Amino acid sequence: MTLTINDTTMTSDQTTHVARQAPGRQHGWEVSWLPGQILDRNSAITAMILADTASEHDLGEEHQLWPFIENWAAELGLTGPDAIARASQPPRAIDPQQERASGQPDKEAAD
Repeated sequence: MTLTINDTTMTSDQTTHVARQAPGRQHGWEVSWLPGQILDRNSAITAMILADTASEHDLGEEHQLWPFIENWAAELGLTGPDAIARASQPPRAIDPQQERASGQPDKEAAD
């Protein structure tokens, strides 16, 4: 699992999901499996880790990573099963014109 993180994008070698800096939001990020949400950078990294992890087969509550999955999902306001189900779906295009709902509070973006 390798995440490539730069100033404006995050990609993975395990999933086609991506994160990118939200247009017009210096500290806001969009993630392809969480459409309509604006996240802070740390939450976007967490979301990409979950997407990476969701690419593994046989992920269930007995899996050794499950406690981590539950904690990462909780950081995004989701349950482990919900996060894995969403991140397992093919990516949706990030539409810059789409009206954005509030995701995780982004204290930096308010600056």
